[in-house]
Order: sequence, then structure tokens, then C-alpha cells
Amino acid sequence: MKKLVVLFFASVILISCKNEKKTDIVKEVENKVEKNMETENIYQFNVKDLYGNDFNFESLKGKKIMVVNTASKCGLTPQYEQLQALYDAHKDENFTIIGFPANNFAGQEPGTNAEIASFCKENYGVSFPMMSKVSVKGDDICDLYKFLTQKNKNGLQDSEVAWNFQKYLLNEKGELVKVIDPKTLPTDNSIIDWIKS
Repeated sequence: MKKLVVLFFASVILISCKNEKKTDIVKEVENKVEKNMETENIYQFNVKDLYGNDFNFESLKGKKIMVVNTASKCGLTPQYEQLQALYDAHKDENFTIIGFPANNFAGQEPGTNAEIASFCKENYGVSFPMMSKVSVKGDDICDLYKFLTQKNKNGLQDSEVAWNFQKYLLNEKGELVKVIDPKTLPTDNSIIDWIKS
């Protein structure tokens, strides 16, 4: 009987140790995931602007950011005007807009970076930062848009850029908080309320 009791307690201790090891492994994995999510924000990206200069997103720490893919020959191109108005109205409130020209939809951004810069300045007086042309979907999607569109990188949701002028809103920590449909105007109350919140 004594042997049975000792064997029983030895089994309980062994099972407890195994469960403790499993718990430790689970905690270690959770910590790695949490740590990874902490590093996955927009501040990790360095890109080139339309003029070939380096642009480091880390310089935007503490600001709310709207990232928008743009095109010069799209039915939504007049949104440049609203984007500029939004930028002018709120740029001093820790808010900025970053434009990424992209030619992913019906060839509506065929120009070079220099042509895009000229078009934006001459037609809409764009003064918010505009980056070099990138791909926002498909096999050649740029790393920044992988972050914006993949939940395992942004921690919020999977999304696909539906068309030109889709908007991604990021908080003051560089974390994605909302995806806005291309047809929603930049001056929509939901966006203005978010900037002011």
C-alpha cells in the first residue's frame, strides 16, 4: 500500500512538472508574440520620397498618421484637394498625411516620381509628404503595405487595398487603428473626429 501511495504522489508530481513546463512554454511563446507585436508598427519603415530623399517613419512618433495610396488619372484623384485641406487644417495638431502613388489599378498612375510631384503641386498644391511610387498589392507589394494589410504584422486586421485612395489610420504609437474605404472623402466626419479624439 505504501508503494502505491508513493507511486501515486510521484505521478502527480511528474504530471505537475510537465504541466508547469507546458505553461512556461506557452508563456514564452505569448511573450515572443507580444514582443513581436510591440515592434510591429510603422516606425520600423524607411522609404524614399518623390525626390529620392530618405523618409524615416520614426520621425512621426507621437503623431496620428493617415497613409493613402494615390493616383493621378483616377476618378478619385480630386481627393487630393480634400487631403490637402485636411492636412492644412490639422497638421499643427500632431497629424500628418503620407501619400504613396501606386499604379496597381487600371494603370492610373503611369508617371515617374518627377511627373507625379509636378502634377500634385501644380494641380492640387500638395504639401503633405509624398513618397516614391510603390506597389500596394500583388506579388510585388512593398513592405510597408504588407504591414498595413496583414493582421499578423499590424495586429488589427487583414485587408486588401481595394482601389486608389484607400486610407489607413495609425495612432500616436504607429499602430494601425482603422482602414477607410477609397470612396470615403478625407474630410468625412469620422476621420475628423478621429483626428480630434
